[in-house]
Amino acid sequence: MGSRAGLRQRLACRANELVRLGMVHLLSGPLPLYVVNEFPKSGGTWVGQMLGRALGVPFPRNRFPALRPSIMHGHYLRPWGIKNVVVVWRDGRDVMVSWYHQQLIPHGLNELQVERSRRELPLDDYGDVRRNLPAFIEYAFTRPHDPAFSWSEFVRRWRDRKDAVHVRYEDLLRDTPGELRRVFRELTGERLSAERASAIAEEFSFERQARRRPGQEDRGSFLRKGVAGDWRNYFGPEARRVFDRYAGEELILLGYERDRSWV
Repeated sequence: MGSRAGLRQRLACRANELVRLGMVHLLSGPLPLYVVNEFPKSGGTWVGQMLGRALGVPFPRNRFPALRPSIMHGHYLRPWGIKNVVVVWRDGRDVMVSWYHQQLIPHGLNELQVERSRRELPLDDYGDVRRNLPAFIEYAFTRPHDPAFSWSEFVRRWRDRKDAVHVRYEDLLRDTPGELRRVFRELTGERLSAERASAIAEEFSFERQARRRPGQEDRGSFLRKGVAGDWRNYFGPEARRVFDRYAGEELILLGYERDRSWV
């Protein structure tokens, strides 16, 4: 029974992905759809929630979308045909820490990912993030899945897209209403009032959604910690070297470091 249920879940997820892929590449302009694109764990869900409320359109997260104006959140490498796109960026080192938890620590929404990643990357103690991080970073860049591309590939493909609106997770943490207003204006050409932006920022704040303060970690939650710079707590010398080998250039291209002296 369990294997059949797992198969049905995989088929349903795959069908959902294919429908979304077709809609994003073919219908994002005509409907329109507002596409929030990110490498996973960069804050895209948060941006999608706030934009959906600001635009007054639904955000069909984790379910089949409808043929109507809405938020489409995903991880798309090829820009062909995608309109109305907001690209969400985050320091790749923080991404790796959050991606480790998404790929290897169960939280109720990631069973299939954890099952595959633990099978492909056997470790003695998955809770020892700092010790395991070098091996995981190597795995994430050489055997990517869900999505099937690496953080550095995503950076190279989307960094210079002038037809996209770009926003950083770190800037959103610093000034959520201000960044939401800027993204809304660049995306629509219209203005979102400061009062409305502040209300939306409060509604979808980490504290309101996770029911704990940013920085208070819950490894069993999709909303694990909600902070920037957490990589410093987990990156030892070897993790720094491995990340730099695969994505040091991209880190500099995005402006998170001036050079490689951080290694």
